[in-house]
Amino acid sequence: MIGCLVAGALCAGPATAQELTGTLKNIKETGAITLGYRDSSIPFSYLDDNQKPIGYAMDICYKIVDAVKKELKLDKLEIKLNPVTSSTRIPLLANGTIDLECGSTTNNAERQKQISYTNTHFLTASRYVTKKASKINSIDDLKGKSVVSTAGTTNIKQLTEANAARGLNINIIPAKDHAEAFLMVETDRAVAFVMDDILLASLVAGSKAPGDYVISKDAFSKPEPYGIMLRKDDPAFKKVVDAATAALYTSSEGQKIYDKWFTQKIPPKGLNLNSPISAELKNQFAKPSDSPDPDSYK
Repeated sequence: MIGCLVAGALCAGPATAQELTGTLKNIKETGAITLGYRDSSIPFSYLDDNQKPIGYAMDICYKIVDAVKKELKLDKLEIKLNPVTSSTRIPLLANGTIDLECGSTTNNAERQKQISYTNTHFLTASRYVTKKASKINSIDDLKGKSVVSTAGTTNIKQLTEANAARGLNINIIPAKDHAEAFLMVETDRAVAFVMDDILLASLVAGSKAPGDYVISKDAFSKPEPYGIMLRKDDPAFKKVVDAATAALYTSSEGQKIYDKWFTQKIPPKGLNLNSPISAELKNQFAKPSDSPDPDSYK
C-alpha cells in the first residue's frame, strides 16, 4: 500500500507541475489571445489603408503568438485585436481585456510596479519636433510657449518635470494621441511636440511638407527601452514570451524584421524612415534583457 501511495505521489507530481495558470490557462480555455494595438505609432503599431493593425511591434507579437500556440499544443489559436491608447493600455492589460500590448511603450521602473515587459525591441530618446520657421534651437527656447505631448506617456511627464526644474513657464497641452499632437504643430496651435524621436521621425516623414520640420538635438531623456507589455506576476506566461523574443532577436530574423520597418519602404505611403539599427540595439539583441535601466544599454 505504501508503495502504491509513493507511486501515486510520483505520478501526480508532474501533472500538478504542468497545470496551467494565469494567461496561459485562459488562452487554452478560450482558444484565443488578445493583442492590444496602437492606431498611429508608425512604424511600431498602426493602421494600414484597410484599417488593419500592422508594424514592427505587431510582427514581434505574432511571433509570440506562434510560440504560445506551440507551447499549448493548439491546432489553431484565434487572434483578437483590441485598440489601445497611451492612457488605456495599462488598465486594459491589468483588467484582462488584452494579453499583450504591441506598441511603442517605454519600459521603466515605475511602470514595472504595475505590469511586466519582455525583452527590449527598440531604444529611443525623448525629443521635440518644431517647424524650422519657429527657430527653436534648444529646450530653453520653449520658454513661455505652448508645447504638446501625448497624454499618459513618459514624455509628457519628462516635459512637466523639465518645465518645473528650469522654470520655463511652458503651456503644456495633453493630446489624446500622437496624430492629434503632431497636427497641433502643423496648424500652429503648439510650437513643439515632445515625443520619442523615432515616432517624431515617422510623423515628419508622413507629413505634407517633411522639409518644414526639424527634430531637436536636445533630449529630455537618456536612451530608453521599448518592450512588449504583459501582465505582472504571471511567470509561466512571461517565460514563454521571453523565450520567444530572445529566440527572435538573437537570430538573423530579428535583424530582418527590424530592416523591414526601419530601412525599407513601408505601407501605406511607401515611407522609408532610413533608421539603421544602432550599435546599442545590436548589443541588446545579442544579449536580450527586460531591464528598464537606460545605463544598461550603453
